[in-house]
Amino acid sequence: MAKQFPHIEDAHRKFIEEQHMFFTGSAGVEGRVNISPKGMDSLRVLGPDRIVWMNLTGSGNETAGHLLEVNRMTLMWCSFTTRPLILRAYGTAKVLHAGDNGWEDLAALFPAHRSARQIFDVSVDMVQTSCGYAVPFMEYQSERDTMQKWVDGKSDADIRAYWEEKNQTTIDGKPTGVPVAVKETHD
Repeated sequence: MAKQFPHIEDAHRKFIEEQHMFFTGSAGVEGRVNISPKGMDSLRVLGPDRIVWMNLTGSGNETAGHLLEVNRMTLMWCSFTTRPLILRAYGTAKVLHAGDNGWEDLAALFPAHRSARQIFDVSVDMVQTSCGYAVPFMEYQSERDTMQKWVDGKSDADIRAYWEEKNQTTIDGKPTGVPVAVKETHD
C-alpha cells in the first residue's frame, strides 16, 4: 500500500543514499513528459524538504526546459535488492548554472566534473512510498566510465560547443536556458 509523508524521514534518506541510481520526471505545459535515469554520485539529500542533484552533460536537456515553464519535479528510487520499495519525492525545483549565486556552494557537495551542466535544487513537499513487489532483482556491478572518457577527450570549449549544438532546446523545440559561456560568480 502506498503511504504519503509530508517530508523526507530518516529512513527515506537512508534508502535514497543506498541506491545507485534515481529517475527524474518533469513536463512542460504542453509536449512530452520526460523521465530520465541518473547516477554517478550526483544527488544529495540536504534536509527533510530539500534535495539537490548535479546534472551532467547528456544528449538532451529536457528537465531544464520543462522547469522554465513549470517548476514541478518528481524524483524516484526503487530497490533492486532484497527489500522491495519504491520511493518518490514530489516538489518544485529551481535550476542553477555555473556562475549563479549558490552554484559554488552546491557544486562543492559533489565530485568535480567538467561537464556539470546544471544543479537542480528541489523543494520536496511530499514523499510517497509503495511496495515495489514487481521490481526485478538486479545486481549492481559498477559505474560506467563512458561519460568520463567522453569528457576526458574534450576541451571545455568542446563541451560548451556540444551544449550549443545539442542542449539549447528540448525535443519539443522549447528553450532550456543552458548557458554556452560560463558566467562570472556573484557569491
